[in-house]
Amino acid sequence: MEPPDEKAGEATGLRITPQLLKLHTGEFALDSILLLKLRGLGLVDLGCLGECLGLEWLDLSGNALTQLGPLASLRQLTVLNVSNNRLTGLEPLAACENLQNLNAAGNLLATPGQLQCLAGLRSLEHLRLWDPLARLSNPLCTNPSYRAAVQELLPGLKVIDGERVSGRGSEFYQLCRDLDSSLCLSSSPGPRASEAQPWVEPGYWDCWPTRSSSILEEACRQFQDTLQECHDLDRQASECLAQAEQALGPVGTTSSFVF
Repeated sequence: MEPPDEKAGEATGLRITPQLLKLHTGEFALDSILLLKLRGLGLVDLGCLGECLGLEWLDLSGNALTQLGPLASLRQLTVLNVSNNRLTGLEPLAACENLQNLNAAGNLLATPGQLQCLAGLRSLEHLRLWDPLARLSNPLCTNPSYRAAVQELLPGLKVIDGERVSGRGSEFYQLCRDLDSSLCLSSSPGPRASEAQPWVEPGYWDCWPTRSSSILEEACRQFQDTLQECHDLDRQASECLAQAEQALGPVGTTSSFVF
């Protein structure tokens, strides 16, 4: 789903000002702000945000932004969320040399070429252009092969749209994609697909015999001995209590009834 045409608060043309930043952070010095959440305020102008030189984490999602110019001065920025806006380009982010995580789902990015500006960001590892849970996307995501194009353009990415594409764990996602593709082929009309092949080598799922451990066996033996000693002590204590009750009880008990 693409960003809605109307955004709450756009009519007022809300602009970021020092007063607004102080209200949301409590900081009086803009360059001392490290984390900033300005979600869903109807922002159309980033104003003085570029003066927050120490900013590391920034959430601008759910606004009406069309450009990110002031962000070019935020060299310390590592996490940025600009989802659900009206962005057609991300060029100012090329200067955010420490950016690691970018969420740009729900904008107007039409081609992978509009991401070329991110190619120089060596720290960028996580990129989201499509968010199925929030139902946010970009026009470029309508192409089934857009992820491959993005990965080729930005080879340093490890995660695209929440799925790991390189490094540890990427094989699992690739396996799921291959399975989805095979299911689609088998359900579509046409020639019968070739017989499925095993995913793993023969014997992969065989159970291996457990190796004995002398340390584990000794620990189990000691535990059993201790448990037996506890049972013996409990039995002896019960016998002593029974003898004590018998010794303290009356020798003879007679009952008398008065009619």
